[in-house]
Amino acid sequence: MLEYRIDRRSGIATYLQIVQQTKQALRLGLLEPGDKLPTAREVVEATAINPNTVLKAYRELEREGLVEAKRGLGTFIRASLGGAPAESPLRADLADWARRAREAGMEREDAAALFSAVLEEHFKGDDNV
Repeated sequence: MLEYRIDRRSGIATYLQIVQQTKQALRLGLLEPGDKLPTAREVVEATAINPNTVLKAYRELEREGLVEAKRGLGTFIRASLGGAPAESPLRADLADWARRAREAGMEREDAAALFSAVLEEHFKGDDNV
């Protein structure tokens, strides 16, 4: 089951972090249509956030057509995103790159900025980035 990790220092609204993490899990194939998301209560217990924040995130995902709330049953994945499975050979390459960046003394934010810049360079004009 998906476990949300909330970074209170990120500057990103908590509900958006939940939306982004759900989308990332969909893109990586960790969540598939029919899978059930954790209940709002489970997310609240694990993250100590307001239940309304979880519900707002789930409503946003529903508005985007990615999940469907079934009264009394829970919230279920309705659609998938992307096609980069979690076990992609590219993941090992990225893990190696991240390890080397860390060994070279890069901070997490610097590595993320560099990676984002390279993505932007190679995916110019692509609305999916």
